Amino acid sequence: MDKKFRVEFKIKEFCYLLRDRKKQIIGLGILATIFAIIVAFSIPRIYKARVVLAPETSNGNMASSISSLASMIGLYGNNNMTGDAIYPEIYPEIFNSTEFITELYNIKFHTSDSKKQTTLYEYMKTGQKSPWWNYPLMLIKGLFASKGETQDSTKVDPFHLTREQYNITRSIQGSIFCAVDKKTSLITLEVTAQDPLVAAVLTDSVKNHLQNFITQYRTKKACNDLDYMKRLYVEAKNDYTRARQLYASYSDANQDLQLASFRMKATDLENDMQLKYNIYTQVVQQVQLANAKVQENTQAFTVVQNPVVPIKHSNKPKILILAAFLLIAYATYVIVLIVRHRREVIKVHW
Repeated sequence: MDKKFRVEFKIKEFCYLLRDRKKQIIGLGILATIFAIIVAFSIPRIYKARVVLAPETSNGNMASSISSLASMIGLYGNNNMTGDAIYPEIYPEIFNSTEFITELYNIKFHTSDSKKQTTLYEYMKTGQKSPWWNYPLMLIKGLFASKGETQDSTKVDPFHLTREQYNITRSIQGSIFCAVDKKTSLITLEVTAQDPLVAAVLTDSVKNHLQNFITQYRTKKACNDLDYMKRLYVEAKNDYTRARQLYASYSDANQDLQLASFRMKATDLENDMQLKYNIYTQVVQQVQLANAKVQENTQAFTVVQNPVVPIKHSNKPKILILAAFLLIAYATYVIVLIVRHRREVIKVHW
């Protein structure tokens, strides 16, 4: 038969232990406060700017008109013209794309304390402040870094980044936050930087790059179709021009002849010219439709809230850092005290 036991925690004895160690407790609080102040004032200030967007969806009337026109000239068949391969819910994943982030490297801007223009890559490389406890780690990494890893960082290959480019890419990814409200489809784009002006400028630039990225993604096939139709247009126009000139020249040279063979050839040339003209007019319609398809797939955003230069920093309040240090310090002290004096404060009853 298993023996039952009961654990009793002697609160009174534990309070006596705390009372006898008032100086230790006060000293621990002072020490934790000093460390908290050092840490709180060592963390660089960060600023957040955000923009709220509403994606514009394709107009149903326009899609219906284009579909009707397409059915008239036999283009696109029964394909779904309103289908979309990329939608707002996956926009946050775009910022995890190395290709998208590397396109942001050359964004140019001015910082608040400098009139000199810099790029995002240089700003992330040399313009960032770090807390003092990061410097020993950076020094150790520098000592153990392989000399063979020094590569030309001016050349960017998203498929094969250098170590420096990889670290900067990760830093940029960490500074961009994107969220999509599934109910309202509103897109919140937020950028964090150590400079308030940089935060606002980057937010606007990232918004523009996002729109361009999505537009290129959505219109890639439509643009290819448009280029193909333009080539057909040039060929059809040249064919029609040659057929018209040939018919006109033959008619002018043989207008007084009444032989059936000459009239038959003139008729053939006229029919060929008319055929070339019909093909030409149909290709013109297809070019117009392809242009409309590109415009339809071009993503546009309605800016609900524009980015503004933040006035207040977004760091955690220093009082919270102090409270966290005090909580950790006293919790650790209490645990150690209980373990050391477990015979006095804990009693097991069998």
